[in-house]
This record gives sequence, C-alpha cells and structure tokens, in this order.
Amino acid sequence: MTENPTDGSTEPGSQWYDGEAGPLVRPYAMTGGRTQSGPSGVRFDLIALVALDPTGPETGASVLGPEHRALIELCRTERQSVAELAADADLPVGVIRVLLGDLLELGCVTVSRPVPPTHLPDERILREVVAGLRAL
Repeated sequence: MTENPTDGSTEPGSQWYDGEAGPLVRPYAMTGGRTQSGPSGVRFDLIALVALDPTGPETGASVLGPEHRALIELCRTERQSVAELAADADLPVGVIRVLLGDLLELGCVTVSRPVPPTHLPDERILREVVAGLRAL
C-alpha cells in the first residue's frame, strides 16, 4: 500500500501504480509467462536484424497484443537490431525476444543473423587491399 499524496490515505492496489510512469505491467504479463521465444527455440542475438515481412499476414490481426504491434511499427520503416528494438520499445531484451518469436512464427517479421567472425575476410587480406588501393 502506498500513501496518497493528496490526503495521506493509503489505497489498496496502489503498489501497481507509479504516479509518474502510470500503471505498471510486469514483463511476464506481456509474454504470457513465457521465457523462451516460441517452440522453434530461435535465439535472437542482440545484433540480429529484424525487418517487417512484406509478404507476411495483415499486421493488424486481433491476435497481436499492443507490444507486438509496437514492434511491428518500429520495424515498418527500417531494419532494426534486437538491441535497438528493446531500447526503442523500452522493454527488457528477454521480453523482446519472446515477442519477436511470436511475430516470426506468425510470419510478420524476418530475421537476418549476423555474419559469424569465421566467415569474415582475414584482416591481412583487407590490409593488402587497402595498400593496393593506396598504390593506385
């Protein structure tokens, strides 16, 4: 119970309300208590890029919650990393991963994985290319 600043009384249930932030929703309520991103077990890296799938279903579906729709709106203009989505939506990364798993299963978004360091060109080769370009 918290004290009401106007009259000093306590209000039942007011511990779920912050005067400046408004009503609070616990992360597990947004994900339905889930901690994994769907049955496929997809793990979203912080730097994985998420984009809206233009061939996906209508994104205004009633099956989507407000957090899902917020993520769709954030991805509508450009690809964004999982970390950027978490920051822009002001939600924990764990919640974002679960919500993205839902959107991926529905076909609303696509995810492109970062290139593993073993598939990147060797630094020595890049230095040789730069040296060759400077020689031109």
